[in-house]
Amino acid sequence: MEQPNLLYINELSKGDEEFKKQVIEVLKEELSGEIECYFLHIKNEDLKKTKEVVHRIKHKMSILGLEKSYKITNDFENNLADNSVENKEYFENVLPIMLDFLKII
Repeated sequence: MEQPNLLYINELSKGDEEFKKQVIEVLKEELSGEIECYFLHIKNEDLKKTKEVVHRIKHKMSILGLEKSYKITNDFENNLADNSVENKEYFENVLPIMLDFLKII
């Protein structure tokens, strides 16, 4: 499985360390809550709300350089719109990888 990185954040910050820190802090603050919401909605089989949370997390994957995961999550998001949970397992396996990465940076 691919690993997160800071390439996009570094490019976006253009050497502005304070901006870089702010972006990382926002990711840290938002991601854990979004993951909690995801598991709540998927457990309750509320696929509409699940899709909304998956959409937000998907963009964080992109920011963290997880291009393959972004594409698969995009498919998962579309599947949710069709009342399917195909790609759910892959998506759920990426979440702890993202959280662990954010803990160490």
